[in-house]
Parts: sequence; structure tokens; C-alpha cells
Amino acid sequence: MKTSLRRIGNSFGVIIPKAIVDAWKLREGDSLRVSIDGIFPPGQGNGHDALDEQKRRLAAAVAARFTPREIRAHSLANLHRWKSSGAWVSAFDEWKRILAGADDGPLFAALLGRDESATRLRQSAPYTGMLSQDEVRRINEETAH
Repeated sequence: MKTSLRRIGNSFGVIIPKAIVDAWKLREGDSLRVSIDGIFPPGQGNGHDALDEQKRRLAAAVAARFTPREIRAHSLANLHRWKSSGAWVSAFDEWKRILAGADDGPLFAALLGRDESATRLRQSAPYTGMLSQDEVRRINEETAH
């Protein structure tokens, strides 16, 4: 949804649509968290934590819907295409090692882990494009609330 920035005295404000207020279960006088990343309901947590959880849930959906062989094939194809186009980051080297291995353990650890390494790797996910846009949208909406 879009909303307009309005002048309120020496400050600025926005009107939050009722549908969002209802979804966040807010009442007049409740507090919101405002940061450079956006406006959030109370208890949503750190914006980075929410984004990390969103990426973990997307990875979990990939792991649930595809075999390790399918994930490897799709991911390696993406990595090959990205390298050919000059879009390469150091995390892709790590992903390539994981994907080239025969052991599924490191693959599932990267997809589903909650440790710092898995969280960092999911920031540069090579399995992009495996889920439908509707599935990605649904997961994004669920993790936004």
C-alpha cells in the first residue's frame, strides 16, 4: 500500500490504513518502531532478524518442495550464469563447494541452519527462482506480520 507523507507541526507523519492497523492488532496510543528500514508493529523485532527469518523460510520451502539433486542443478545453473555475467561474490564460492559435494548435510545446513554461516549464505541464495512468485509473496507476507 502507498500512503502520503504529511506535515504535522514541525514534523511529518503518515496515516496507516485501517487494514494494516487491524492486522497488527493495534489500538490508538500503541507504539510503533520507526527506523530507516520502515515502520513496524511492536514485537516484530529487529528488521535484520525479520529479514533473516524470511530468507530462512524461503530456503525451507525450497528444501521441502525439491530434491537435493534439483536444488543443486538449479543453483549451479544460476551460479554459472551469474559468473558469466560478472556478477560474483565470495559467498558464491562457498555455495559452489557445498553444491558440488555429494553430502546433502552441508546443503541442508546452509538452507535451514540458524547459525551465522547459514544466515550469511542465505543472503546470496543461488536457488533463486525455484519457488513460484505466489509462494514467495505468501512467505514474504507471512513473515512481514
